[in-house]
Amino acid sequence: MSRFATLDQLDFQNKTVLLRVDINVPMKDGVVTDTTRIERILPTLKEIAAAPAKIVILAHLGRPEGKRSEKYSLRPVAKALEKLWGKTVSFADDCIGPKAQSAIAALKPGDILVLENTRFHPEEEKNDPAFAAELAKLGDVYVNDGFSVSHRAHASTEGVAKLLPHAAGRLMQAELEAFEKALGNPAHPVAAIVGGSKISTKLDLLENLITKVDILVLGGGMANTFLAAQNLRVGKSLYEPDMLETARGISARAFARGCRIILPTDAVVASELKANVPVRTVSVMEVPPDAMMLDLGPDSVKQINAALQTCKTVVWNGPLGAFETAPFDKATTAIAKRVAELTKEGKMLSVAGGGDTVSALAHAGVTDSFSYVSTAGGAALEWMEGKELPGVAALSK
Repeated sequence: MSRFATLDQLDFQNKTVLLRVDINVPMKDGVVTDTTRIERILPTLKEIAAAPAKIVILAHLGRPEGKRSEKYSLRPVAKALEKLWGKTVSFADDCIGPKAQSAIAALKPGDILVLENTRFHPEEEKNDPAFAAELAKLGDVYVNDGFSVSHRAHASTEGVAKLLPHAAGRLMQAELEAFEKALGNPAHPVAAIVGGSKISTKLDLLENLITKVDILVLGGGMANTFLAAQNLRVGKSLYEPDMLETARGISARAFARGCRIILPTDAVVASELKANVPVRTVSVMEVPPDAMMLDLGPDSVKQINAALQTCKTVVWNGPLGAFETAPFDKATTAIAKRVAELTKEGKMLSVAGGGDTVSALAHAGVTDSFSYVSTAGGAALEWMEGKELPGVAALSK
């Protein structure tokens, strides 16, 4: 974290802190249905409030397309935060101008105010300098605790950081440190587990990983494309016929760099993707023409777990089968549990990121046993791809 300022480098006492967070939470009938993202910002809130300092929260909800909409108001989210916080949380009906200014003036050090959705203003997503300046007027210092929104150069994620003393919050710091340990300066051997349906959506990820890891484990539909690129018949399995040459190129570059790619040796197949359909396990050399590969087979799991046993660092993005539908969750669950065991034994650093990955690890019951599980989605993927995140770059010392 030496490249980025943290809360340790800023003086918050009796200051007004603009705190950008990701509280883009699921809602139903005006009520928050999952408070996980709110819970994860509590450590930063507690630390700043104790300074004491006024906390002014900047955030968005949904995609209101630059227009005010009650459907996307942060008022219900402020109420959910108040319940978790255990003390009054104020709300302002705008994120700039007189309404925001008067609400901030009414705060005492240690108080929290949630400003209305920044995306109600079209200037937010355009990273308009004048809008960023209006936001900056509201505070003395800026803290970004939303790694998951920092892959976008918006006024509240990048523009304001250039105008005020700034730092990463504790959640942002934890994300950056975890990914730095896993991919920036990892302990070798390093393995990456990558699943998902398509190579085309993870080309940059694969190209970056083969330059950084020693072992690349592939599953899901993208593994089927790599198998098809080796002239194996994949039946009715999901794969990308137009990406076969790309898969061959990635394989060749990985080999040249000393990165071992592990592909399935056997698969659980069925005639359709449906819960509890008749299944059988076959070699990837013998996939029937009317069958779909929907999960890795036991030999593949054994091979992968044996390889992971030798590794000190594992990065995971994407499930290895159609885990949402039983019984095609078995391989992902078995491998996740082995990574969790090695992590708990102190033999491995394990970092996972991406929406489907988080769901798959939760399904396996191992989320708390990994070194770090990021809920950052697109931002986590872009970081793994080796891209610079504007909101993170803006926090440089």
